[in-house]
Amino acid sequence: MDEYIVEMRHITKRFPGIIANDDVSIGIRQGEVFALLGENGAGKSTLMSMLFGMYRPDLGEIYVRGEKVDFHSANDATAKNIGMVHQHFKLVDNYTIAENIVLGVEPMTRKLGFLPAVNMKEANREIEKLSKEYGLEVNPRNLIEDVPVSVRQRVEILKMLYRQAEIMIFDEPTAVLTPSEIEFLLKIIDSLRKAGKTIILITHKIEEIKQIADRCAILCRGKLVDVLDVNSASAQEMANMMVGREVDLVTHKSEPHIGKEVLNVQGLTVLDENKFPVVKDVSFCVRAGEIFAIAGVSGNGQTQIADAVCGLEEAAQGSITLNGQDITHTSIRKRAERGISYIPEDRQSTGTVMDFQLSENLALRRYGREPYSKKGILNFTKIRENAEELIDRYDIRCAQGPKTIMRSMSGGNQQKAIIGREIEEHSDLIIFVQPTRGLDIGAIEKIHNQILAERDRGAAILLISLELSEVMELADTIGVIFSGEMLKIAPASELTRNEVGRYMMGVKEA
Repeated sequence: MDEYIVEMRHITKRFPGIIANDDVSIGIRQGEVFALLGENGAGKSTLMSMLFGMYRPDLGEIYVRGEKVDFHSANDATAKNIGMVHQHFKLVDNYTIAENIVLGVEPMTRKLGFLPAVNMKEANREIEKLSKEYGLEVNPRNLIEDVPVSVRQRVEILKMLYRQAEIMIFDEPTAVLTPSEIEFLLKIIDSLRKAGKTIILITHKIEEIKQIADRCAILCRGKLVDVLDVNSASAQEMANMMVGREVDLVTHKSEPHIGKEVLNVQGLTVLDENKFPVVKDVSFCVRAGEIFAIAGVSGNGQTQIADAVCGLEEAAQGSITLNGQDITHTSIRKRAERGISYIPEDRQSTGTVMDFQLSENLALRRYGREPYSKKGILNFTKIRENAEELIDRYDIRCAQGPKTIMRSMSGGNQQKAIIGREIEEHSDLIIFVQPTRGLDIGAIEKIHNQILAERDRGAAILLISLELSEVMELADTIGVIFSGEMLKIAPASELTRNEVGRYMMGVKEA
């Protein structure tokens, strides 16, 4: 027992209708990066939530530094120098960075000698010093709502450091980061390890584990499969164990059968809330049986293009036609009825109603027509049957079947639900924005195959992805965007990965 700084013995945790962790035992050594690898819904986050005091195990014991612990809250874990960065950050948007970091452990002073007050001057100074010490530079006076997601993650890490965490849990830390931000974060994790911290990394990204972790525990459907030394295990071996079957790491794509033009965008300009152009005079077309992928670094206007096509953003200039019909100023509902399916970037605020049941979310495209409703009266039997069919077809993991509340599901299973709902409409145009963000390797394999199947069916596919490897694997035609301008459009076969990367950084042809 003394060999491990953290030991979890025979941990079992049940929720209604599901065993999240089934007799799991792991030991974590001081100063190592220990990864937890598994599919979405495999029980990784639940296991670590028990170490952080957010849940209590139904069975089993937890030891920290050789001492048995029984955490009733996150405060108990914090007192044992355990910190956690959650997948969905726990920050107050209208507070400053410093206010978020010191919340609950505020440095106090006394005004007029007796009135207690928070000493924000000292907090700002201490956080500025701490951020520089660990290479996590932030301006402690900035509001959270004004900083990008990568800075918010730094704030979460600084929260742990400010509370003197020695055992640091990162839950899917790269799910919302760009490739350059991921590279920076992995360097930070390595520097924390060198500073003597023990890092627990919850992820499904094997390439990141190979890059940074010392050992890796693999979970599959709540059970511990094995604990591997990362250096001696192959990526294929880890993928197979994680998914519980042989995983094909290579995408197999047939030759495209290009048909008629489905989507035509001409001279599209989109303005932000400050009337600044974020999409500038963009033109392209997508044909039946073609995957047109837009590659670019995050924040260069690609999401606004997708939103403008489906009607979420207004076109300040230009035209959008679908199957020869002008839809530039058509409502969102009319565009959907005319044959557009949309898998948005933000699955929680745009793609789903989080407090609805899964069955209701899966019927959002269908509830207004028979057999799901008649004369304004919903047919809940048909809505449930539709959900049961899609749950099975798209392998949506949910504790209570169609009755599962969307908010209670893992992000990856929320994404599967959205993709299943939209694909089942068999639309002429399907827009995928970041379709595999936050998904495990098994789910990515399935979704890539589904995208290719829709393309082979004859659908026009508009794919927007920050993953350059995904663009190169799937696209028939690639458009590269930089600062709102389409710098290059060419067949995928005529572009190399390096060429696309250069265009993404704004390098134009001579």
